[in-house]
Amino acid sequence: MNDKKWDLVALASIPVIMTLGNSMLIPILPQIERELKVSSFKVSMLITVYAVVAILLIPLAGYLSDRFGRKAVIIPSLIIAAAGGAVAGGAAWMMNGNASYWIILAGRLLQGIGAAGAFPIVIPLVGDMFDDENEVSKSLGIIETSNTFGKVLSPILGAALAMWLWYLPFMAIPVLCVLSLVLVIFLVKTPKKDEEPPSFPEFIASIRSVLKEKGRWLYAIFAIGGICMFVLFGVLFYLSETLESEFKLKGVLKGLVLAIPLAALCLSSYLAGKWIGKNKTRMKWLGFIGLAVLTVSLGVIGLFDNIYVVVSLFTLGGAGIGATLPCLDALVTEGVDKEQRGTITALFSSMRFIGVSLGPPVVSLLIGSHHFLLFGILAASGAVGGLLTLLAVKPDQGNKPTSGTKQKKRERNDNDDVKQPGKYVQGRRKKSPL
Repeated sequence: MNDKKWDLVALASIPVIMTLGNSMLIPILPQIERELKVSSFKVSMLITVYAVVAILLIPLAGYLSDRFGRKAVIIPSLIIAAAGGAVAGGAAWMMNGNASYWIILAGRLLQGIGAAGAFPIVIPLVGDMFDDENEVSKSLGIIETSNTFGKVLSPILGAALAMWLWYLPFMAIPVLCVLSLVLVIFLVKTPKKDEEPPSFPEFIASIRSVLKEKGRWLYAIFAIGGICMFVLFGVLFYLSETLESEFKLKGVLKGLVLAIPLAALCLSSYLAGKWIGKNKTRMKWLGFIGLAVLTVSLGVIGLFDNIYVVVSLFTLGGAGIGATLPCLDALVTEGVDKEQRGTITALFSSMRFIGVSLGPPVVSLLIGSHHFLLFGILAASGAVGGLLTLLAVKPDQGNKPTSGTKQKKRERNDNDDVKQPGKYVQGRRKKSPL
């Protein structure tokens, strides 16, 4: 793993920057609304359009990465994300009012296109780089930690930049994307493929084979990932609204409070990635325990309408989410062959983006209702994730063929062995004609 440390540094910069590109705007949305003189709904679209276009394009990016290589997709995606940030920042700087808003929205759409081919492709690339499952798990823990670190940093950095100039969070994105681009180009060495990629019909057939054979637990993991992001961003939205409306906390101070549960999530992700190793049973049970902790903390929060209780207990719940996410990453990455890994992990990333996009609007509809109802629904969501982990996630142990291409190759090799004299077939030697 030491010989890949600079590759990991470069790859870890991608989730940090992609997270900053979206989450830095959340604490300054009211300020953007005032500067552009638009409605709160229009401002919320700056977040939504980024997530929706990423959800739609992530599966395509996954297929392209399986077909043409991970780095060949990541590099142009970072360029597109940088261009989108430059368009949004330039419009905010040089234009005013409604006209500025629509150009910024177009820039955010470009950023979403770039995001679709950046962070979601990092996960399968890490799986390709290592043969040892222990190293894969540890590396995925580092990647997930960097993603969470971006969430910790974003409310603080976004608020700090906006205190100087309100559009600086937009302007920061192209600079950060170019930095990550340089690191990826010069430091990331992707493993060479020994074989030609399959044709599109063969690829589709192999994906169907994966989902047919392992669909039950893969679908469960997709749903659990979406639930984790739904709860996380829902509660963060609740905290952001409550801290500003009831406690008059704004700017960097509000960002620091929001960063408390995210810091617990970040630390938990790092420790979980180091501990799970290649033990898939441990991944399952650690994920279940993390979701159980999340569910209990949300349930107790529902009983006490007190901001100190909410922040304290959701810090515990955030640690539960942090323990779960590296387990999900590792199960998906190590559960399918390299030929389909990009597409399957892209589907997983799409579900996570769906959770991100659903959390704030759902909570905004419930925030005016009874406190117990809001957190009861969030706790029920966590409980569903825990039950899915317990009942549906049953990963294979050992070195069994997962599905698709590798299994077919083994079957072809077995058939070749039967036809060729002198080969061992299922533990016995073919009889010699002599």
